[in-house]
Amino acid sequence: MTAEEAKALDESAAGFADQLTALTRGVLGEDTPRFHAINMGTKIRVSPIRSDEVVQRIPISIGGEPRLSLLVQFYCCWDGTSTFMATDQADVKVFYAGSPDPLFRFEYVRKSKEPPGAHLQVHAHRDEVAYLLRLSETGRPKQKLNRLPRLSELHLPVGGHRMRPALEDVLLFLKREFAIDTVDGWKTIIDEHLRSWRLMQLRTAVRDSPESAAQVLRGLGYTVVEPSVPGARAAPEEIKLFWP
Repeated sequence: MTAEEAKALDESAAGFADQLTALTRGVLGEDTPRFHAINMGTKIRVSPIRSDEVVQRIPISIGGEPRLSLLVQFYCCWDGTSTFMATDQADVKVFYAGSPDPLFRFEYVRKSKEPPGAHLQVHAHRDEVAYLLRLSETGRPKQKLNRLPRLSELHLPVGGHRMRPALEDVLLFLKREFAIDTVDGWKTIIDEHLRSWRLMQLRTAVRDSPESAAQVLRGLGYTVVEPSVPGARAAPEEIKLFWP
C-alpha cells in the first residue's frame, strides 16, 4: 500500500466512523459513544473507542433502564482494485446487561465461504439442535463429539456477502422485538442510513455482474453501451456476489 493509498484509506475510514456515530446517536441519543478509526497497519478498526484505545460497548435502555449493549467493530481495507474501501471483518454483538456472553452475534468475514462470510450466531441452547449436531459423522459436527454442542456454534446464513444485514438492521430488530429506547426522529435516521447502505451494496453487486445489470436496464428502456475495452474481470469463483 502506497502512502497515498494509506492516507486515502484513513480518510475513508474516518468518514465511515462519522457516519456510524451519526446513525447511533440519531437513534439512541447524543450520549452514545463516538466511533473512531484506528490504523492497525494494513487495516483500519472502526468502533467506539475510549482515549486508551479500549473498545466501548454502546449502552441501550428499555423503559429508561440500561438492559442491553452493543459491541460494534469494523475492520476496513481496500478492495481488490484499491479503489473502494471494503469491510474485511465486521462484528455486531448484542449483550444483555451484566452478561459476559452475547445473545446474538451478527458477523462478517470478507474472505470466508465456509462458514458463510455473513452469518448470525444465536447464543442459546436447545436439546433438539444438540442432538442433530451429534448425529453427523462428518464435517463440522464431528469436531464437537467430545463435548456437548451448542446452538451458538451454528453459522446461520443471512444473505451472502453483498446482501448481508447492516448495523441499521440490527437496531431495527432491537426496536421491533425489544422496544428499546430511541430519540425523536430515529426512524428517519434509520431510513436514510439504510437507504445509503443498500444502494452502496447494489452498486457493488452491479460491479460483480455488470452484464446482468445492463440486461435489466435495457429491459427498462435505458440505452446501455458496452465498453470498447472491457475491464479486467475476476474469475467466476472469486465473485463475492455468488459466495454464500
